[in-house]
Amino acid sequence: MNVKRLGKTMKFWMAGALVGLAALCSIPAYAQPLMIGYSDWPGWVAWQVAIDKGWFKDAGVDVKFEWFDYSASMDAFTAGKLDAVFMTNGDTLVTGAGGGRSKMIMITDYSNGNDMILAKPGIKTLADLKGKKVSVEVGLVEQLLLLNGIKKAGMKASDIEIVGAKTNEMPQMLSSKDISAIGAWEPIAGQARKAVPGSKAVYTSADEPGLIYDVLAVNPASVKDRRDDWMKVVKMWNKIVAYIEDPATQADAVKIMAARSGVSPEEYLPLLKGTKLLSLEEGKKVYVKAEGFHSLYGSSEIANTFNWYSKAYGLSQNVPSYIDSSFTNAF
Repeated sequence: MNVKRLGKTMKFWMAGALVGLAALCSIPAYAQPLMIGYSDWPGWVAWQVAIDKGWFKDAGVDVKFEWFDYSASMDAFTAGKLDAVFMTNGDTLVTGAGGGRSKMIMITDYSNGNDMILAKPGIKTLADLKGKKVSVEVGLVEQLLLLNGIKKAGMKASDIEIVGAKTNEMPQMLSSKDISAIGAWEPIAGQARKAVPGSKAVYTSADEPGLIYDVLAVNPASVKDRRDDWMKVVKMWNKIVAYIEDPATQADAVKIMAARSGVSPEEYLPLLKGTKLLSLEEGKKVYVKAEGFHSLYGSSEIANTFNWYSKAYGLSQNVPSYIDSSFTNAF
């Protein structure tokens, strides 16, 4: 073999290998899709519009949405299987206390009637539940809604007996003989109404707007390492909200959302009325530091007190450390 040719060949191969290695090293370690957990709530199902329309690809961000029952999505996030999950602001604190720390980088909506205390026929007010059993998912938002309501009704927490169950089990719970009411959100509440005809809401989140904010909660390391990608995700929200609320495109949006939830568009459309979608501009107002339900900070502090009181966790959480307004404020 010609030694000179062999030497040239080896140099060529080595150069090619180095170029290939350099190219490989230039690929970011995070060149994997953002893993986002979502579940059956209108403000989160709304993202199905962007998924089905291919808008994330157009925006140049690789995402993968995983569908869960709500509690299971939080468990998956805590276990490190997801980069982000959609939760309520109060449940973000619960998950964080359990090891799944996150940053609330945007608000999708607040519940405006879709969360409710649903009672069997014959029960007309919360006061009628005195001495009776009410089933909720203990430590989560419906229990907060219930306790807030009975306090307004002049009752004490001990005036009712709480029976714990998963939210997706509530239709069966309401059907059981000894349960007088449940706490659930749409569309699960609708399933419970079908299971027990004549049941009605005796208290809803519309009675206290801002009690329950729904947020995109992201692992802090992912927030830091993939900020540009998360910025693209947040930016997408205004396009989604506009498509859902525009009369010219709303029917198509509802069709997409209904299919994801497994109901008809006719059944799904009313659910939008109980969910106040917040554009990024509206979200900025909620990110202002203030007390009370009109601020994410104030609402989350109230949720923190409830979580501690209900023994969802042992130590009070540092609420501001969970909130990152920089993404929403960038638009």
